[in-house]
Amino acid sequence: MFLVPDASAPERVLELASLAEVLGLDLVTIQDHPYQARFLDTWTLLSVIAARTSTIRVAPNVANLPLRAPVVLARSVATLDVLSGGRVELGLGAGAFWDAIEAIGSPRRTPGESVDALAEAIDAIRAVWDTSERSIQLDGPFYPVKGAHPGPAPVHRPEIWLGAYKPRMLGLTGARADGWVPSMGYAEPDVLGRMSAAIDRAAIESGRSPVEIRRLYNLNGSFGSGRGFLKGAPGEWAEQLAGLTADSGISTFLLAVSDEQALRTFAREVAPAVRALVAERRERGEALGATPTGGPAAEHAAEAPASARASEAPAAERSGVAAAARPGVPAAVRAFDVEPTPDDGVRLAAALPWDESTRPGGPPREAGRAYSEQELAAGRHLIDVHDGLRAELERLRDVLEQVASGSTDPAALRTFFNRMTIRQNHWALGAFCESYCRAVTVHHTIEDESVFPHLERSDERLRAVIERLGSEHEQIAEMLDGIDEALVALVAGEQDALTRVRAAVDLVTDAMKSHFTYEERELIEPLARLGFY
Repeated sequence: MFLVPDASAPERVLELASLAEVLGLDLVTIQDHPYQARFLDTWTLLSVIAARTSTIRVAPNVANLPLRAPVVLARSVATLDVLSGGRVELGLGAGAFWDAIEAIGSPRRTPGESVDALAEAIDAIRAVWDTSERSIQLDGPFYPVKGAHPGPAPVHRPEIWLGAYKPRMLGLTGARADGWVPSMGYAEPDVLGRMSAAIDRAAIESGRSPVEIRRLYNLNGSFGSGRGFLKGAPGEWAEQLAGLTADSGISTFLLAVSDEQALRTFAREVAPAVRALVAERRERGEALGATPTGGPAAEHAAEAPASARASEAPAAERSGVAAAARPGVPAAVRAFDVEPTPDDGVRLAAALPWDESTRPGGPPREAGRAYSEQELAAGRHLIDVHDGLRAELERLRDVLEQVASGSTDPAALRTFFNRMTIRQNHWALGAFCESYCRAVTVHHTIEDESVFPHLERSDERLRAVIERLGSEHEQIAEMLDGIDEALVALVAGEQDALTRVRAAVDLVTDAMKSHFTYEERELIEPLARLGFY
């Protein structure tokens, strides 16, 4: 999603960002206009969003370079990447709206100067992240660095995506950047193929493969019955966006949105349909992302198809849904090396609501079978989702312990968690639990309505496992209702309510630990073999 940092409705902005994670989207981005008094500061807002979430990635879209000194910007990115567990990317722009930039004290640059300054900034930013060197020495006219020490190092290598439209900027993107992020209104769909081809040519001329450059697109649209691009029903959106993948290699779509229902429709109906359409076209052997203008990129199509512009190696490392859903270029084939999270057997509650010894098992792994990185990414994503839910549950337990220890009263606790979405009696602990429970519910709904039926249809030997997992999902839902009931009692001041809350949370903790390990043990290999859809 592409959020407007509206300073008049900060909680609304944060609620939409949190909802994006619950709905299973991959990325929240924020526009950056520091001269705009009606906007929240982008980096501060991204930091709060990262703190309130656990799996979704964040990025400026795009950072305003003339107002963001590159060395300081690099350290901001690295710091947030460390604190968020490697969930930050960097959209970067050469600058626009020069009157406003000049009005707050930064120099006005010509178009040529702004591109040269951006090229220097990329060098400076990457030098800060490279802690293998003792110091940084850069002699450019815009951003000279004389002996500064690099660091801190980010957790992962953040990608640098450029907002580029003109020939020199497109050339810089192909030669130096990790991604390209144009916007509707500045680059309409009918010109994306030509611009993408220019990036391809610049990449090849610089000795790079076009595959290394992710293609993103900022969208504006409305769901309805109108004609035109992104004006119709969700199914029409899906066809149009899949067409952009086929024609221009666009692999990441970011919706400018301020409406909760539009966000839900985009995440639940459009995104899965786009992935399915692209996968179907690949299965039929259709060419995707062909360069319409020919030239060097077309000559290298077999070596580096533009359909794989989503930079498969970084995506596979991050284990996102998108990596599992799009094969891209052939990846190295390897032995199965994704293992389920172990269950240490420690239990907090007296007993689980199910007998673990009666769980059925699925088919054994095929001996000697090898898997591609894309196939393995599906199981890794399942583990990533579970890890995010485990982390959220641990945060819930931490809050509960603060209440139990008497270190703060409910009023102070309410103030401390005021940044969270308040949904139940304006009480922070209840709101936190509601948010966590909602995330679990969405995760299980996706499995029950999409992934599980696909696996069962594809391999009948999984039927008993799928039925058991579905049954446990229903029991977990009942346990979450039990937490809600206990929280209501605690808010009302009922006797022993805190004991009831602790018992309900302990039971869910045990159940989640047991269920996640079982699910991973039985489904990681089938997901690699059969895919999500």
